[in-house]
Amino acid sequence: MHSENRWEGAGGCENGERHQTLPPYGNRNEPYRYDWEPEAEGEDRPGVQEKKQKRMSPVKMAGIIAAAAVLFGTAAGGTMFAVYHAADTLFPVQEETEAGQENGGEALASSDQAGGTGSTADTSEGTVILEDVSPIVEDAMPSVVSITNTMLYQTNSWFGLSQTYEVPSSGSGIIIGQNDTELLIVTNNHVISDADSLSVTFTDESTVQAAVKGSDEETDLAILAVPLDSISADTKSHIKSATLGDSDSLKMGQGVVAIGNALGHGQSVTVGHVSALNRQIQVDGVTKWVIQTDAAINPGNSGGALLNSHGEVIGINEAKYADENVEGVGYAIPISRVKDIIDELTTRVTKIEVEQSEQGYLGIQTQNIDETISHLYGMPVGVYVYKIPEDSAAVNSDLREKDIITALDGEQVVTYADLAKLLTYYKSGAQVTLTVQSLIDGSYVERDVLVTLTDQKTAD
Repeated sequence: MHSENRWEGAGGCENGERHQTLPPYGNRNEPYRYDWEPEAEGEDRPGVQEKKQKRMSPVKMAGIIAAAAVLFGTAAGGTMFAVYHAADTLFPVQEETEAGQENGGEALASSDQAGGTGSTADTSEGTVILEDVSPIVEDAMPSVVSITNTMLYQTNSWFGLSQTYEVPSSGSGIIIGQNDTELLIVTNNHVISDADSLSVTFTDESTVQAAVKGSDEETDLAILAVPLDSISADTKSHIKSATLGDSDSLKMGQGVVAIGNALGHGQSVTVGHVSALNRQIQVDGVTKWVIQTDAAINPGNSGGALLNSHGEVIGINEAKYADENVEGVGYAIPISRVKDIIDELTTRVTKIEVEQSEQGYLGIQTQNIDETISHLYGMPVGVYVYKIPEDSAAVNSDLREKDIITALDGEQVVTYADLAKLLTYYKSGAQVTLTVQSLIDGSYVERDVLVTLTDQKTAD
């Protein structure tokens, strides 16, 4: 719908009549006069109301500016107050404790705060968090030892000649007690495996020889024994047994301290937190449930102690996840999971190699069952007994031909070399327990067999 009032322009309008139209400017309630011409400069245009600006006085202008300034200051102050209030609510500053005031502004935090490994101190800028675990370290260090494993490594040259080298490796251990004649130390099995000789260095830098008492490959644990008469009275005054804690009571985020022989340079300390509990990992094809921590655990730390804020051992450091893209991921065996295994290993006979002329023998003929044969024929991995001679030590035992030996006195046996190595620790006439898999009614059944060893002449 079109309005009757139109702006026709210079070309006239419809029906030859001049229509009244709205002007482009001015008051729409007043008609536009085509016949108007200004009579003099400054004459008002009809229908247009002039808007006159009035100049504001300086006093009034100053008052407005002052009022605006006050308003801006009030708004800004209120905003900053709200920001600081929110910051105090979300990130409260820890207040200094009475104990901290009595000690010049420092106080050891409780185990419920930052895992018990932090302390607070006042500065000009407020309260800051310090990491001071020296009391824990001072108390626990005498319980941790360095372990040196010397292995014999054989190489063959292009000309068929072989050379044998002594290759040392380093690890750590924890003193857990003693019996009538030996000091007992727990460590990782991989620290002492294939050792030709083992030595232990205490916190006072004294070093003694050690022997394997028991080991468990599945849990990667081993117990070393050091004769008490080989430790000086002075060293005994500087060492002590560790206190074992409860790893089941750990919480994520709790502070922990790791002590061990990192890189073989001697005892060192790292601090971190419990990153995860009951973490499932695969180590050499074996599933393990471990404590994950961001405390640095480097080569040589294996077998060392992971401590809580009370200085109690809650884990045995085992492995570090090695990847150039990963930092701060280390693992420890939860102590509560393996206490029973540790206790059982401490009861075994210490493995001190006896003179060859005194060693005991089984006198059996064997064949290794490796992984390939095991998968092909459905047989357990171990040492297959295919013949028991009439003059062997086993002939008077319950050991049978076609049995597969998998352990000797609780020590895992995979090959005949493993079995022969273990037998070097037993004298002729000693009684050993063989764990075997016997084929009964088409399936393998595990049995324990007692065998009294004989000397080599009889066995031959």
